[in-house]
Amino acid sequence: MKIVIQLALYAFMFFNLWACQEQSTSKKKITTAASAIKFKKQGILNITDSVGHTKAQFEIELASDDYHRETGLMYRRSMKPQQAMLFVFDDVKPRYFYMKNTFIPLDIIYIGPDKKIIHIVKNAVPLDETALSSIKPAKYTLEIKAGLADEYDLKNGDYVDWNKN
Repeated sequence: MKIVIQLALYAFMFFNLWACQEQSTSKKKITTAASAIKFKKQGILNITDSVGHTKAQFEIELASDDYHRETGLMYRRSMKPQQAMLFVFDDVKPRYFYMKNTFIPLDIIYIGPDKKIIHIVKNAVPLDETALSSIKPAKYTLEIKAGLADEYDLKNGDYVDWNKN
């Protein structure tokens, strides 16, 4: 009986060592893949005030399919101030974003179907999984580096427009 217990203990230890090695390998793959994610400029986005004065301009990467909307800026370690990600949805409804696996602090700008800003979440905390709501139904969401909404004095009612490359 003692031999059976010892064999079971050795098998358990071997399995745990193997599992730890597999987990470490998986983390390396994610880290390596994440470091390879590069910004793809797919258009230019302008934000103007109610009288048409340009307040900000960004190079945008589009998230317009399920995969890109689900991953967004996850796993990226840096983003230039002039870069942004625009999420384009097929429908208009309340949106909820969170910062799971997102390492860059962001300002999240919710945009209505009329392309006017309806709500800005400032300084979203990296890796925080708290749901950040659009408050009103939105068709688009823009993610920019944290602090830029204040720097450019972006407000609800500002108009957002873009051109694809």
